Amino acid sequence: MGRSNRRRGILYLCATPIGNLQDVTLRVLETLREVDLVAAEDTRRTRRLFARHGIHSPMISYREENREKAGAKIMERIEKGESVALVSDAGVPGISDPGYHLVKMCLDHGVEVQALPGPNAALTALVVSGLTTRRFAFEGFLPRKKGARRKALEDVAADRRTLVFYESPARVTDTLADIEEVLGDRSMALARELTKRFEQVIRGRVSEVREKLQVPVRGELVLVVEGSSGEQVLSEREALESVQRLRARGLSLKDAVDRVVSDAPGLSRRGLYNQAVKSQE
Repeated sequence: MGRSNRRRGILYLCATPIGNLQDVTLRVLETLREVDLVAAEDTRRTRRLFARHGIHSPMISYREENREKAGAKIMERIEKGESVALVSDAGVPGISDPGYHLVKMCLDHGVEVQALPGPNAALTALVVSGLTTRRFAFEGFLPRKKGARRKALEDVAADRRTLVFYESPARVTDTLADIEEVLGDRSMALARELTKRFEQVIRGRVSEVREKLQVPVRGELVLVVEGSSGEQVLSEREALESVQRLRARGLSLKDAVDRVVSDAPGLSRRGLYNQAVKSQE
């Protein structure tokens, strides 16, 4: 048998606004108008973008909960020679969303994939943070459960690169407390509602950001945290043992904690104090 001349479809990864609906490229708008199908993580949000820019292309839902079933339908359309545009909830598809799975499926089937660049919340927060951008590590969303979250933070505690995290409003206060206790009271920036009307960037030490943050917290959040200084930092256990030794020599709890923290850059004073109080109970 001869080779088939049937035209293959294509998958376009279209970056969409992270807030302001004007933050979208001309190329993305043109592509969204011309494709046979748009696969959207949040169809309601994408419809607002379509309404703003006069786009009427057919749309289906493609999200984490239905990615296998929807992905199979999308592949059927592409295999028939149709073009499909993938858009995430906001920003670049494939970053902390199910887009990766569709991309891999297409590549495994020999389908062409093109990326149309545009807005990204992690990079936008990074460049306004005031922290070094020379080297950075994007860690996505931290685990929801406290134990797993602290373990994930311990894994990056020695990383000298600037650290970038996504976080939800419901968990951000607990996450900031864990960051201060595990990583220490480093410099950081919390970016909220980027490019939107109530955009806010809070900069300072982790403890200062915690104090400035008003609760309840609303909006989408990016946390940008200073990397490790590379200096030796005591573990929680070692620091607590040092406090206990100083207490045995007659120092008050406050003075003992202050002494240990002054000799261990990056160690959380509040976290160590709380640990010391618990150990006395």
